[in-house]
Amino acid sequence: MRKLVLSSLLLTCIAFQSCKNEEKQKEAEAAKEEAEKIVRSECYKAIYENDTIDLKLNTLKNGKLAGDLIMKVAPSTVRKGEVAGEFHGDTLFIDYPSTDAATKNKTFKNPMALLKKDKQLILGNGTMQTTMGVTYLVKDKPIDFERVKYKFEKTECSDK
Repeated sequence: MRKLVLSSLLLTCIAFQSCKNEEKQKEAEAAKEEAEKIVRSECYKAIYENDTIDLKLNTLKNGKLAGDLIMKVAPSTVRKGEVAGEFHGDTLFIDYPSTDAATKNKTFKNPMALLKKDKQLILGNGTMQTTMGVTYLVKDKPIDFERVKYKFEKTECSDK
């Protein structure tokens, strides 16, 4: 009889603990969803010769940015991907994992730095390094925002 009472008590404690864990998990998911709500959206376009880059940036409630980038760079094919990043001062650092329309199975991941100047975003040229398959901008090397191809101008966002 005593073993039955102890085992019932043990099972009850385990059930209460799993309920608490489930509640905490639901609260964490709700907090994450709240932090990732879109506060505002801004769209930009950069044109250089035959190249066009469209960028949509969504500012999230947690201060980070997410969005979409479509690169149409001649003579290669179209690259599409989602961007994610945040501002450090007046410079936006984003990661851009993209897929090429010709090689849909291959994903390219590039870091980018964009300087916010007036109503423009200027795509900088920096020294990149790849370590263990991860490409990143080298911290000790300056990023050039003067001699650049792509300067993004603000445009109206269209629902596509």
